[in-house]
Amino acid sequence: MNLAKYIEHTNLTPTLTIEAIDKLVAEAKQYNFFGVCVPPFWVKRAHREIGNAPITLVSVAGFPLGYNMTETKLDDIKRAIDNGAHEVDVVWNISSFKTNLEWTKIELAKCAKLSHDYQRLLKVIIETAYLNDDEIIQACKLCADTGADFVKTSTGFAPSGAKVEHIKLMRSVLPPAVGIKASGGIKTKEQALAMVEAGADRLGTSSGIQLLS
Repeated sequence: MNLAKYIEHTNLTPTLTIEAIDKLVAEAKQYNFFGVCVPPFWVKRAHREIGNAPITLVSVAGFPLGYNMTETKLDDIKRAIDNGAHEVDVVWNISSFKTNLEWTKIELAKCAKLSHDYQRLLKVIIETAYLNDDEIIQACKLCADTGADFVKTSTGFAPSGAKVEHIKLMRSVLPPAVGIKASGGIKTKEQALAMVEAGADRLGTSSGIQLLS
């Protein structure tokens, strides 16, 4: 299996430097990774360094807690797109979801519409560490109903990240047209292969090079 085609080479650490961004892109080119995932502040730089290389540029919105105002997330998405992002991973409002507010669905629909208006893909981070199985099922259905292109497991900032059993559950619920991004704690090739075999279409990881060895 060619794992490189699944990997979004990721660096979202708060101490990220310009040298680290340039290295991330250079490594993505060297190892033929699918893409890179960078913080909003570094999207423009990453876009410039990618140039004409076939690398998808991903950034984040409402990151990492998700309880920003919807208008803030929409602004994050639009700015990321304006700066060159091809895809945006938005953290959904877990607080709203846990309160059973209709706004959860409204917000996701707004984010999906904005992304699609600019022919960009939207991934929704549902943060599975904070959800039980029934909530994961409900979350996946909400994401699919509102137009999300992918559902993503984790920010990497929660107590735990992607789990094989959650990927299997998500795949059993989501329609084939909606992808799954496994992210958070994927450190070994064995873990990566298990995620893909369970149904993951993308792997968000800062350990991409190690996964290929």
